[in-house]
Amino acid sequence: MKADNLKALELIDAATFQKDLISWFETEQRDLPWRKDQDPYKVWVSEIMLQQTRVETVIPFFNRFIEWFPTLEDFADAEEERILKAWEGLGYYSRVRNLHSAVQEVRSEYGGQVPDTPAEISKLKGVGPYTAGAILSIAYGKPEPAVDGNVMRVLSRILTIDADIAKPSSRKIFEAAVRELISHENPSSFNQALMELGALICVPGKPACLLCPVRRHCQAFEEGLQNELPVKSSNKKMRNVQIVAAILTDHSGRFLIRKRPNKGLLANLWEFPNFEYNSQLAPKRERFEHDFQEITAVHCDLGIHLTKIDHVFSHLTWNVDAYAGLIQTDIEDEVLASNRLKWVSAEELSEYAFPVSHQKIWKAWTKQG
Repeated sequence: MKADNLKALELIDAATFQKDLISWFETEQRDLPWRKDQDPYKVWVSEIMLQQTRVETVIPFFNRFIEWFPTLEDFADAEEERILKAWEGLGYYSRVRNLHSAVQEVRSEYGGQVPDTPAEISKLKGVGPYTAGAILSIAYGKPEPAVDGNVMRVLSRILTIDADIAKPSSRKIFEAAVRELISHENPSSFNQALMELGALICVPGKPACLLCPVRRHCQAFEEGLQNELPVKSSNKKMRNVQIVAAILTDHSGRFLIRKRPNKGLLANLWEFPNFEYNSQLAPKRERFEHDFQEITAVHCDLGIHLTKIDHVFSHLTWNVDAYAGLIQTDIEDEVLASNRLKWVSAEELSEYAFPVSHQKIWKAWTKQG
């Protein structure tokens, strides 16, 4: 931690700061389903879901997930297809795969009890410093820091920390600050209050300082720097990928779907057949029909254009053009298997987990049908 940031800490009465922050939280906190108890399993699930996902989005997914897998044991026993379906629409599917592996390890190595020490819980797959701190403080009442983007934004303003929050190395600075300020009597509410403050009051851009319960402790507000902090650089380079996709049916009204590879982006999710498309090559319909025949030895006829979708990932954007199509010739079973293709009915389709982009394609098809 920089010397000037340490100096800012010296200006804060930690006990008063804790009281102001926790009192506000106990009065103003949102009614969220994962706050109804301090079950370590539920806290863990919620924290994994909340990574890179808004609270409003997570609520229905969390409720469904706990309905399907109410206990750690239930989730440990679940099949991957069921797990992916429960997570369908949340994105970043490696999160739930890692969670499943870690939960199975908790059952086999820790007797089904989520570890309550930093050393042990940090060994679990997918459990980084933030998730470990959140579980330990919220579920077990341990005074461990849980530093996410909200917390870094809040503390960068309160302590005028000018470290670049986009750099992983900066996390140590904020963890050190939390250790200095955290309530040892109520670390659960303290950490949740910091997160809640960042979500509701100390927001990106222009914070609502006049509503802030800890305004009198904030160095950035005193110096008029609240709109300039936190410091966050952006080196993200996005790549656009052109894709042509199709909902293909056969003479009996079945739909052709494909399972994605076991590793990589959206691993093991299902999708409608699609190919990357270079606009310098043949027109989209012709390109799809050509590529499809190359892998299946069967011709398909693409008809109407269903929809155009731009789906943004963290590092790339899919620009998808989707069509409706018909296949009038049987595809050999060996060809289906080797290309991870499968025929399903409309009713069966609902049992498979699809990425959001392909859910939108299906929605466009149902509208035109």
